[in-house]
Parts: sequence; C-alpha cells; structure tokens
Amino acid sequence: MGKRRKQKLADDISALTKKQKKHLKEFGEQHPFYDEVSKKAEKTQLVELPEHSEDESSSISESESEPETVNMYHKLLATLKSVSDEEADDDEEEDEEGRIEEDVEGNDGAESEEENQNSEVESDGEDEFVEDDNAEENDLLEIVNVYQGTESLEKGEEKATDPGDPAQEGEEFTDVKNELKFSLEGNYIEDEDHKNESVFPCKTASEDPFIKHVYREMEDDEVEQITTSNKTSVSLKWPVLGQLNFSSKFEKAQPPKSEKETDLKKLHLQKPLDITWPEVNSTFNLSQGDQNFTSLQKELFTIMNSYKDLFYPSRTATVQGEEIRHVYCLHALNHALKANAQVLNNNSRMRDGNTHVDDEDFRDQGLTRPKVLIVVPFRESALRVVQILISLMEVVGRKVDVSNKKRFKDEFGSAPEDRPPNLKRPEDYEAVFAGNIDDHFRIGVAILQKSMRLYSPFYSSDIIIASPLGLRTVIGSEGEKKRDFDFLSSIEVLVIDQVDIYLMQNWEHMLHLMNHLNLQPTESHGVDFSRVRMWNLNNWAKYYRQTLLFSALQEPQINSIFNKHCFNYSGQVAVRNMPVIGSISQVVVQLPHVFQRLEANSLLSVIDARFQFFTDKILPQYRDAIMSHTLIYIPSYFDYVRLRNYFKKEDLSFMHICEYTDRSGISRSRQFFMRGEKQFLLVTERFHFYKRYTLKGIRNLIFYELPTYPHFYSEVCNMMKSWKQGEEATLTCTVLYSKYDAQRLAAVVGAERTAQMLQSKKNVHLFVTGESN
Repeated sequence: MGKRRKQKLADDISALTKKQKKHLKEFGEQHPFYDEVSKKAEKTQLVELPEHSEDESSSISESESEPETVNMYHKLLATLKSVSDEEADDDEEEDEEGRIEEDVEGNDGAESEEENQNSEVESDGEDEFVEDDNAEENDLLEIVNVYQGTESLEKGEEKATDPGDPAQEGEEFTDVKNELKFSLEGNYIEDEDHKNESVFPCKTASEDPFIKHVYREMEDDEVEQITTSNKTSVSLKWPVLGQLNFSSKFEKAQPPKSEKETDLKKLHLQKPLDITWPEVNSTFNLSQGDQNFTSLQKELFTIMNSYKDLFYPSRTATVQGEEIRHVYCLHALNHALKANAQVLNNNSRMRDGNTHVDDEDFRDQGLTRPKVLIVVPFRESALRVVQILISLMEVVGRKVDVSNKKRFKDEFGSAPEDRPPNLKRPEDYEAVFAGNIDDHFRIGVAILQKSMRLYSPFYSSDIIIASPLGLRTVIGSEGEKKRDFDFLSSIEVLVIDQVDIYLMQNWEHMLHLMNHLNLQPTESHGVDFSRVRMWNLNNWAKYYRQTLLFSALQEPQINSIFNKHCFNYSGQVAVRNMPVIGSISQVVVQLPHVFQRLEANSLLSVIDARFQFFTDKILPQYRDAIMSHTLIYIPSYFDYVRLRNYFKKEDLSFMHICEYTDRSGISRSRQFFMRGEKQFLLVTERFHFYKRYTLKGIRNLIFYELPTYPHFYSEVCNMMKSWKQGEEATLTCTVLYSKYDAQRLAAVVGAERTAQMLQSKKNVHLFVTGESN
C-alpha cells in the first residue's frame, strides 16, 4: 500500500464519528446508508471504450463476479461476523442521477474508484467511550486492511472483535446497583392498592384470560392429542380484520368471539394500565363511541387477550404500524405485570406464614424469569417499544423510575447527522428506515410495581427486546464454547414485529431463534423448583406460549413459521384476506406485461425449472442488439449469483448490482447500462429494498421471479419512463411465474385473475397498462 493511500485511509478514519468507529471496529465493513455525501458535485467517471475495452470491462466484471469476494452472506453463516443487512441509501440520488447523464472530461477513474472504496465506512453501531482516539484509529486502520486483504499499517495481529462475544457487547452491561431492588424473590406487594387485590383470589373461577390460560393444567392425553392430531379449521368474518381462519389441534379450543366490550376494567387490565392506556393511545383517531381503542386495535386486542396465536399479514409501515405496536405493547406489559404481581403477592403470603394455603398455589413462575420476548428489526423499533412501555407505567402525578434511561437513549437514539440529507424516497421507505437502523442489539427489561430497569441481565428480566441477529450471537451454534439459550426456556408471549423485513436480512437467524424457544434449560439458574409451574417442569411450555406475528405481506416462509412453530393449545388465528386489486393497477407507464408460466413438479424443483426456462425460452429472445437496455429483476441472491455466472460464461454484455456492490460499482453499472454500452443489468431485490434508486434507461424488463413486496412491481415498472422521444412503443415487460407463486401473483394481478391464470390451459397471459387502452 502506497504512502498516499495510507494517508488517505488514515484521514478517512480520523473523520469518523464514535458510532462509525465502533461499527467499523466490530464488523470491519461499511454500511452504505451512512456514507457521507460530498457537498460539491462529484465527477462521474467517463466511460470510453477503446479497442481493448472489452478485456478491461471483462476483467472488472470478473473481479466483481467472484462469489468469494462478494458473498458476505456465506461469511455471516460461517463466522457470525455479519455485515448488517439493513443497507439503505447513502447518497443524494437526484444529484447522482444528474451527474450520470453528464459527460465529464479528464476524470481519473482508477484513482476515483480507489478513493471511493477506501472511504466507505459503516455506522450502524452504538456510542462507545474511547480513552485514546489515536490508538483506536490505529486499530481501525488495521481491521480495514485485514478485511480488504492488505497488510496491517502498524501492527501484525488481527484486532477484529467477535460480535457474539459478551465482553464486547454494550447490551451485556450489568446494573449491579439495582439487582436486589428488581429481584422478584426478595420483593413483596406493600402497596395497599395492590395488596390482595383480585389478581388471583380464586384461580378456578376467575374470568381473567391470563388465569384461564396459564393455570389450566393439561393432562397427558391432551398433550398427546395436540402432538398427533390433525388441525381443524373454522372460517370467520370480522368487520375490520376481514376473513379469519381459526385452527387448532386441541378439540376443546374455541374460536375467538368478536368482543364488543371496551370497558378497560372488564378487559382485565392490570393496574396502572387501565388508567394510562387511554392517554397513551389518544394520538390515534379512535372509533366512534370508543375512547380507548381504534377499530383495528379493538379486534386485535380481543384475539391477543384470549391468548391465541395471531398472524396479521397486513401491517403497513406507516400509521397502522404504530397502532399495532401500541396494542401489542399493552398486551405484553399487561402479561408481565400480572405474572409479577402474582409472584410478589405469593411472596407476601409466604412471609406472613399462611399455612392454610396449598403449596400448589405457590407455583407461579417458569424455569427462568424472562416471560415476554419482543423481536424487532432495528434499534429505532426497540426505542419506540420501550418508550411506549414507560408511558404505560406513568400515572399522572407519578413519574416512573427508569434505571439507565440516559444510556439507553444514547445507544438506541439517533442524531440528525446520522442520516444523509436530502433523500427523497417513498413513504414506506422513510417509515421503515427512520432513526437508528442498527440491527445488532438486545436489551433486557425488568418491571416492578412503580419502576422499570433497562439493561437488566437476561435472567433478571421480564421482557427481552432484541433483533434476530442480536439473539443469534448469544444463542450461538452447535459446538461453540460460548452459547446460551436457557433464557428462552419460559417465554410465554412471543411478539415478532415486521417479520417481512427479516426476509431482507437473514431468514436463517429467524429459524434459528424459533428452534431454540421453550427448550429445557441446561442449568438451574437459581430457580426455586417448588415455585415452578408443573407444565414448565413437564417441558410443555411451547403448548402454552402465545405467538403474535405481524407482517406486511403473506409469504410461504412466514406462513411456515406460523404453521410449524406455533403449538398454542388455545389455537391459532390467521388473517387471510386475498387482494382484490393487484399492484399492477399502480403502473402508469403504457406497457405490455407478458406473464409466462413455467411448469415444475415440486416446490424443490421450481428453482432449477425456472433457470432452465429462462435460459432456454426467454434469454434467446433478448440476445439481439435491438433488445438492449434489458433489466433483469432477481428476488433471490442465490439466483442472482447463478445468473451472473451464467452470463459471464456465455460472454454476454452485462453489468450487475447487488446489496454488496460498492458505490463506485453501482455508479459504473448504472452508467454503462443507461448509455447502452452493456445490454443487460442484473439487479437483486434486496438492492432495491435498501436503496430505492431510480434506474434510468430501462427499455425491456424481465422479472425472473415475482417480487416479494407487491408494490416493488409497480415501482420498477414505473422506472421505464421515456428518456428519449418516440421510444414508448418499444417497451416490454416479461414475468416468470409458476403455480407455487400463487400468493405473490395474487398480490400483483389480483386474486380473481390469479385463479384464472393458474387454471388456464394457456401458459402466456398479456396485460396492458397505461393511460391509453
């Protein structure tokens, strides 16, 4: 490495914020969302194609197309040193697009590319107090060079930290000062307003849904029935949620009833929630005649409060998403307060020496203390959840005592300078990527009557809020020395919010988490077994766990989580509304859409069948020079790698962009494609999800597979706006689908047309969009 490049890299690192330095030290890679945008117009590389340009461009393509260099996904699976998947846009696209269309002379492209590559640094991490900035910068310089494959600048040994190492995690901070204060074992109900209240006076006769669910003692034959029987299903129709499907393997489980009751006291809310909820929820437009819930919240809470599993696949990222977040926080906190109130109440009774009480009545807890797990994708989501929980605990005139609140705001909040300025993106993008979008976090929350403790150790926590990646680094993998999942053994309420985003991150983390829920702990963790419920001791916790899934879409992988990992004896409720009008109706470009059906014998064979169909039937139609400016949209990264390698092998004229492509690579690919110097452009769906660039120059569009998000279909199609006069009639759009893509197809063309297309003997269907018919 030359002196100039060393100095350049050192200058770049010294200019980083503490957040950026922390994340660079932890991951060794950059996060393009936080790249600094130059205040002055950056010169665009001038693309000249001399006689030997094909050799140069092929060498560029070859260097980028090596799976070992770009496939960080496999490195994540192998080492858990993950690049955050929450990549988002980092530069002002409008300015960049303007620059792409300009011819700039005299630009030193090689030097510009080298500087761009060395200047990108991620900043998803949290603040950390650093005593010696110079020493840290040297460490960062070394880590950057290790990840870039170059020699260390100053030292010879690798300094990269393991994100799964508890010693490196800010979340593992232990608040020793408040440990005794928040211990359930050493606390009692002293408040006369709470003491001996009607929480659990008569468990068998109680109408409280918490008591009815948690204290129902199942028999061995009933558990066997749940494990061996087939599910029975019932269809329901509710005013707001629409079509519901209730299913259960337990014959005594009853479908939910639409609750008209809105009196908070009759809904069995624990104090102080019956007082604080109306004020906390007043920000939404409440239903007429109902001062407590919106219409959607009322129906969702009815299902939640009956302790049935719920899958709601219509969660939008905007206002509706906040409505849902408020109502599941209410349910989660209500559950935790009731469970703790019973333990504290029983502590008081045992202290008073009440010998007339059956010892079985004191079985009031699980094998470990954590009882609620809330899984969210970003730190911003966790911040909002905690803020709602605090608000629900605060009664007028009494401020709730929150330990470590400042530290939490520093690490989970965001500063205005963290977000690049002047970004113009769709409303849903702004809602999803607002605030701190770091996806590696976990935090324990302990709750008592009038106080809350943040950063409590997991085994002293009532509620755990975490991302899938944050949990994965603690759970670990088989064979690792440091791994722990005992804290998941007694989870009674599981909330997984924004499940669709995990498809864009790493779905393996989600599956790994589900496989480690409600397992028997490997250690006792100081539990008093005389206080543990029998169904916890019998390893039946998964049959009592309530799972709440909220997603923006229905997807087979999400359905699989709900169908294969939810065993609640009370049954499962899934919202199953089919889209009447598809996203194709939002396409404003006059464009013929040709849907071509491919045949596959099984779900496993559809991947190879699609590749064969594309290479044999579709691609030959686009090899002619007249079919230039062809963009190929590929949802799966593995399909993208396969096609990229095939295009390279066939020596086709193409460029490619994925979520791992650096800024200079993206600019180069967009410029080549827009000018027509490369015929094809391969683009992954995750690139579009995190960037939302407007790709110019598209004349022909191929959807290798239907998009995961239906509105992406119309967004990409609407990029095909005329940029040269008189070329509107040359636009084409081709979509590949199979019978296994029914859900995605319905979201694009509507349920009725989907049924016709799948039942038709014809394999080709044509739709035309645009102003004129």
